[in-house]
This record gives sequence, structure tokens and C-alpha cells, in this order.
Amino acid sequence: MSSTGKTWVFCLAIALFGCASLGERQTASGWAPDAERDAAVMSVLDRYMDGLNALDLETHVSTYHFPHYRHASGKVVLWQDSLEAIPILGVPKAERLPALRAALESDWVRSEWTRREIVQADAHKVHVVTRFDRLRADGSVIKSFNSLYVLTLDEDDAGALRWGIKGRSSFAP
Repeated sequence: MSSTGKTWVFCLAIALFGCASLGERQTASGWAPDAERDAAVMSVLDRYMDGLNALDLETHVSTYHFPHYRHASGKVVLWQDSLEAIPILGVPKAERLPALRAALESDWVRSEWTRREIVQADAHKVHVVTRFDRLRADGSVIKSFNSLYVLTLDEDDAGALRWGIKGRSSFAP
């Protein structure tokens, strides 16, 4: 392998596995838990799911940071705003449940997290490995999906710093 090729492989390895700041307390996986940050991140994920389940899509999409990335079904999409991300926001509230069921599953009633684990983090970005179930009214599982959510501490439209979902990679369609 050429010197240039070795340098490229080394740089790729650094990008993939990351480097922690010198002097930072680390776990064996290379990042330090932070109770305040981690609770804030989980709160965002709670609002994300609670908004979806309540059909309060404004709350649901308020957990996103834009532009927002989604990798699913072999495609990466970039949404610039809430309506591009959640077209059902353009549907009158009274008609959202049928529209949402058509987009998800015909017998979908709610979804719930079954796994949320922070696997990498720093002061401004957190990777959360998740699994969620789509459920019927009787609580039986329609489908389950594994995902990776990337949350970042960024400014909102008013200039305030807040945690939000910047992107996700999902095995959901």
C-alpha cells in the first residue's frame, strides 16, 4: 500500500473510532457519562416519541434540528424544515391518524422505545443506539426497528442552545 493510501486508511480509522480530548475522563468505550447531558438527551427522545403517539406532530418535529438527516431504505435524505420532514403536518389535525396509519401501519396505535443506549458522546454530540416497537391497540408488536440517533447541542431559531435530533439511521422503511 502506498504512503498516501496508508495515510488515508489511518485518517478513516480516526474518523470512525474518534479521538477523545486529552485529560477527559473516559469509559472503556472512549466517552464519559454526564448525568445532565444524558438526561437532556433522553428527554428529547421522550418528547419525540410522546409527540408521535399523541399525534402532536408539532411537538414531535420540535425535537429535530434542521437540516435533519435520515438514512433509511437505502437512501439518505436531508430535510430543511418541519414540513419537508413531516408532510402530515400539512394535513388537518382531525385527519392525521388515518394519514399516519397509512404511512406507518394500518393497525398502528403507538410506538415505544425498547432500547436507548448512549454509545458515544461529547459535550455537543451524542450517539444513541435505539430499538423501538410499533404497537397495536392490544399492545402486540407490529414491527421492531433498530436505529442510531445523533443528537446535537445546537442553537434553535431563537438562538438558544438546546439538544435536538440532528440525524438518524434506521432500519425502518
